[in-house]
Amino acid sequence: MTLERINNLGLLEARKEFIGCCHCERWATELTNLRPFASIEELIEKAESTWASATEDERLEAFAGHPQIGDVKVLRNKYAASANREQGQIVAAQESVLIALRDGNQRYIENNGFIFIVCATGKSADEMLGLLRDRLRNDRETELENASREQEAITRLRLQKLIEEEI
Repeated sequence: MTLERINNLGLLEARKEFIGCCHCERWATELTNLRPFASIEELIEKAESTWASATEDERLEAFAGHPQIGDVKVLRNKYAASANREQGQIVAAQESVLIALRDGNQRYIENNGFIFIVCATGKSADEMLGLLRDRLRNDRETELENASREQEAITRLRLQKLIEEEI
């Protein structure tokens, strides 16, 4: 899709495309209403500034739109296409690493009330497990900020992929 096409989509269509990049209703609606964008850089800048004003509930809404790292069943079913692109190395990981990721993510949820969010692109399952274990030491407020930064990085990548012809 081109930037010109995004700029010319109807409101519902554009919102749907943006929801696919970040599962936050207000963020997607606001970004839709900020069109037209002159460049991919402007789109990303507006996306990031809109995300920076997200409330905790809006951040949690976005986090809830992700499959759990290491949840192979979810990856293979509900999120097969996008999750396999973003978490492909997880799908090929050793069973022991997947179990450790699943168990660590469960502890993370118990500690923080939301799933472990990490921009998984380019990271091995072992790397993600290390990050998860490190972040399990943090308090909830720190993790809300960490997860928000990771969400922003994921969103940036998804927007760039959405506007493939413009990069």
